[in-house]
Amino acid sequence: MEIKIGEEEITLSETDKKCLLNDLLEIEDWILKAIEGKINSCKKRFIREWHPKLMADPSVDTIPANEEDFVNMVIARPDYKNRKQRDKEAEKIK
Repeated sequence: MEIKIGEEEITLSETDKKCLLNDLLEIEDWILKAIEGKINSCKKRFIREWHPKLMADPSVDTIPANEEDFVNMVIARPDYKNRKQRDKEAEKIK
């Protein structure tokens, strides 16, 4: 079984499949739910982190009520840095 996400590809051997199917009903369903769960967790952390920052920012007049607009507002800010940027900045400090 081959699983491709973007440019990355994972090949599961028959043994791997059998081990997974010992616990799972469907491998594909489990993968999709795992990805959805990770997205949901990241989104919750993102909102928990940024909502108080936006509330404390006197230049912010309104905060979007829907998640997509909220995320787009935050990532458009000059003080926003994604994980890769934060890690690179932290390396410079060390």
